[in-house]
Amino acid sequence: MTATSMFLTGNDAADQLLAGDGNALLLGMVLDQQVPMEKAFSGPAVIAERMGGTLDVAAIAAADPEEFAALCARPPAVHRFPGSMAGRLQAVSRVLMDDYDGNAENLWSTADSGAELKRRLQALPGFGPQKAAIFVALLGKQYGVTPDGWRQAAGDYGADGSRISVADVTDPESLQQVRAAKKAAKAAAKAAKPAKAAEPTTKAAKPAAKTTATAKKAKA
Repeated sequence: MTATSMFLTGNDAADQLLAGDGNALLLGMVLDQQVPMEKAFSGPAVIAERMGGTLDVAAIAAADPEEFAALCARPPAVHRFPGSMAGRLQAVSRVLMDDYDGNAENLWSTADSGAELKRRLQALPGFGPQKAAIFVALLGKQYGVTPDGWRQAAGDYGADGSRISVADVTDPESLQQVRAAKKAAKAAAKAAKPAKAAEPTTKAAKPAAKTTATAKKAKA
C-alpha cells in the first residue's frame, strides 16, 4: 500500500517519492534523527538524484561505503552526520535486500499484527521502540497499513487526532501543531530533571595557625 499524497518535506517531488515508494519512506524515517523532519524525509529524493534519478536500495546496499558516505556528505549533505547515517542507510538497505526482496512494503504487508510490524521495525538498524512506534503510526495514518492492533503497537502516536509526531503531519497547520507539541515535551522533560547540586564556590577555610605563644608552649 502507498499514500495518494504526503506533506513531509515541503517539496512536491520529494513528497511524491515518499507517497509512492515504501523504500523512500522507510529510509526517510532512518534519517529522521537530530535534523528537522523536512530535511530527513527529503534525503531519499536527494540520494535518488545523485544516484542517477532512481532510489535503488540494491545499489545502496552494494555501494562502496566510502563512496556512498561521500555521496551523502556532498553539499548539501543529506544529514548533519552524513558519514554515520550513510552507514545506517546501507545497513537498512541490506536488511531489505536479504529479508524483504528489496522492497520495504514486503516488511509491512506480510505482518499479521501491529505487534509483529513493530517487532520487525525494531529489528532494523537504528530503530528503537520509539522510532518503531512512530513509524507504525505513520504507516497506519497515512499509508493505509492497518494490521490488527496497529494503534496499540504505536502507543500514544497511534491515537486518532493526536498531533505529536511526523505521523500526524498532513498540512502546514498540523506541522506547526506537532512542532509546538514537541517543544512543550522537551521543556517538560527539562523541567523534570533534578537540579544538580551547586558546586562550592570557595574552599573551606584552613584552621587558623597557632599563635607563636601557643606554639612555643607546645614545645616546652
